Amino acid sequence: MLLMGGDRIDEAVAHAARVLRKAVDRDWEVKAGGLEWSCLKTAEHIASDFVAYAGQLTGRATDGWVPFEITLDEGTDPEGAIHVIEATGRLLAATVRTTPRGVRGFHPYPCGSADATGFAAMGVAEVLLHTYDICEALGVDAEPPAELCGAVLGHLFPHVPPTGGTPWQVLLWATGRGELPGRARLPSWRWHNSLSLPAGPLALREVTPAAAADLAAGGTGGLTWVEGGPFDGTRGASGKLAKAYADGVLRPEWGVYALVRTEDELAVGAMGFHGPPDDEGCVEIGYDLAEVARGRGYATTALRSLAEWALSRPEVTSLLARVDPGNTASAAVLNRTGFTRLPNRDDTHVYGLRLS
Repeated sequence: MLLMGGDRIDEAVAHAARVLRKAVDRDWEVKAGGLEWSCLKTAEHIASDFVAYAGQLTGRATDGWVPFEITLDEGTDPEGAIHVIEATGRLLAATVRTTPRGVRGFHPYPCGSADATGFAAMGVAEVLLHTYDICEALGVDAEPPAELCGAVLGHLFPHVPPTGGTPWQVLLWATGRGELPGRARLPSWRWHNSLSLPAGPLALREVTPAAAADLAAGGTGGLTWVEGGPFDGTRGASGKLAKAYADGVLRPEWGVYALVRTEDELAVGAMGFHGPPDDEGCVEIGYDLAEVARGRGYATTALRSLAEWALSRPEVTSLLARVDPGNTASAAVLNRTGFTRLPNRDDTHVYGLRLS
């Protein structure tokens, strides 16, 4: 599963240009797929999205869209439209490559912002899907490479089971464009951008399935870590997240968050949930830090932030944490954040925090 970046945008744009050029001699004034736009207008929309996404990052937009748009010149033909897609796609790819880590721009779904990898994934999705819309109307096969489709699914659609068809078929189903055996066609859909929660000197960055799989396999998950990181607990939790996604049971937001120090964008540990809330509204939380990052209050600050976020959700009534006997440092973190000691379970010390 691929991490997202400028190379993925380049790959998607090259695919789109290649298949669209097979139809430059056809009528691009017909409606594209199931859209109300013509094929030419849909091509303009792809380019407009590329530029808008780049503008959100370069403009450091925090509370809305940067107020501009692009349009094709009057009389632009299909070849010209494809050229504009190539040019604007490269603009977004360059922007993604040069945007510093930690920079986020406004996007409404679902948390009000996205980072450079999120805008890369959205750009790839836009060009793949709208190229399909155009090609469906013009009678051209638009199927992209399976690996690229899988990268989009893992980044933007972690809530969609990746099984039941090829990655392209699953992506079409996830965006209301296709059917899969045993699944009703979607009348509406929405993608998911990873959350980033502030926590004093840290940010809690939601780990995508692709990043989790990389961490579990011994990689960095696309992060730069302090010495000694990531710790074993982070890799283990990431492996469980990746498996949950592969099994089609992952609930976005209820997975792993990397603890990133905002002053230097170094990851110092991870914190997250063992799964979504149970039927009684209880969700279990866990965390670890690289050894060089311990003793600085990071775990306490991050836990307060994550606990506050979780208890603000309507489906959550309480939090649970388990600590091995003798782990006094972890117990102290829980005590400082308001957890209280509960009866032991399976020879571990249990702490709970309830919604007041």
